[in-house]
Amino acid sequence: MKFSTISALASLTSLVTAALPPINVTGNAFWNTETGDRFYIRGVDYQPGGSSNLTDPLGDESICKRDIEYFKELGINTIRVYSIDNEQSHDACMEALDDAGIYLILDVNTPKASISRASAKCSYNVKYLQNVFATIDEFAQYDNVLGFFAGNEVINDDKSTATATYVKATVRDMKKYLKARGFRAIPVGYSAADVDENRLQAAEYFNCGDDEDARIDMFGVNDYSWCGDSSFQQSGYKEKVTLYAGYSVPIFLSEFGCNEVPGSRPFTEIESIYSTDMSGVFSGGLVYEYSQEDNNYGLVDIDGDSVTKRDDFNNLAEQYNKTKNPEGNGGFNSQSSNYSECPDFEDGKWEANNTLPDMPSAASVFFESGAGKPLGTNAGDTQWACGDDDDFKFSSDSTTRSATTGGSQSSGSSGSSSSGSGSSASGSGSSESSSSRGSGSNLAIPTVFNIAYLILDNFGGICLLTFVLASVIAITV
Repeated sequence: MKFSTISALASLTSLVTAALPPINVTGNAFWNTETGDRFYIRGVDYQPGGSSNLTDPLGDESICKRDIEYFKELGINTIRVYSIDNEQSHDACMEALDDAGIYLILDVNTPKASISRASAKCSYNVKYLQNVFATIDEFAQYDNVLGFFAGNEVINDDKSTATATYVKATVRDMKKYLKARGFRAIPVGYSAADVDENRLQAAEYFNCGDDEDARIDMFGVNDYSWCGDSSFQQSGYKEKVTLYAGYSVPIFLSEFGCNEVPGSRPFTEIESIYSTDMSGVFSGGLVYEYSQEDNNYGLVDIDGDSVTKRDDFNNLAEQYNKTKNPEGNGGFNSQSSNYSECPDFEDGKWEANNTLPDMPSAASVFFESGAGKPLGTNAGDTQWACGDDDDFKFSSDSTTRSATTGGSQSSGSSGSSSSGSGSSASGSGSSESSSSRGSGSNLAIPTVFNIAYLILDNFGGICLLTFVLASVIAITV
């Protein structure tokens, strides 16, 4: 269940019979690599505690096993987790999910280590990428990882479109890292807010250009347009199918489930999502969200070890369990080579650059030696660490996984490779976001300590050198 065939042969102690085969992408659909059947995502978004009490639900066996029984009752095959602690072991929970027939879509960011709307250029740096790559090292070993999201709703209005440049650079770096480390081709994508002003431009931008590594493998849309007992036409779903027709990679609803209804949500959209009305373009979706949090979207109430099902849970279970997938291939688009045209730059409307920044040069050591020691919650706020990449110190204190070596290997090189002006990352596209759900702004504001760190990170080396030279002169004299 965990390692590729090569890895398993190389490490007999890790031989585990895989219950779930990997899911791959052909055309605009997901496919079961064992049966050849088309795969439709039927799932829920899962982050118990929400952003206010952030916990890694896959790092605690008691949490995930408590909830998996309810996942099975819902009849789902996928969960999405917004944030994890890459320093923890996830073997027990990933195996339990595998045994239950459930795949994972994982956001690789954390609230303090992601691309920031406040300073996207600053937040794209070697320290940020180390955190992203360490998360890939931890999870790429599991066959039931369906895909990774490089960002979530980083673009959330018509003023934040320039951030897309750095999210797309992260997509490119993640895909290149997977190849360099010998992992399987796990789909990498982006989860977009459904913003009227730029929904099409965002979809096109992340799927355009001649560099295949920079193009996403899947596109999620957080869409709450179907409310209550609506319809395929009234909800705007028909318009979305038309809008995205011909898109060359899988699209799915990475969040759905409008709560602007009296009483419980009926989830009548399930019937349309898994019908031929939509299957030619969409590949299922994930209901927001499993646990009841402050924004009132929960399917269950959680109090310690106790889980209480809400009416929303029962309604969703009924809809999921009575609705079948379309027969055959669902009318998928096989023309995966027909990627999108890049949208034109337009002041005030679409300001993403089609020329991506080079990866910080100090990050190249990760491609050779892996990400090294995962820092987990100790990674700190990389969002404002805009220092020179030369200051980055590669940690070889731990082992790092590689598919080609079977399990883990020494992380090798110490120190950083040559420079470039690095940065650090964080803040807008990670755990729980969306203005549409009223969860508040996740715009990070630099503190006095951040600003002091910026000054030290940029000029500290010069100050130290000056001090040393002055001391030598004084001693000599």
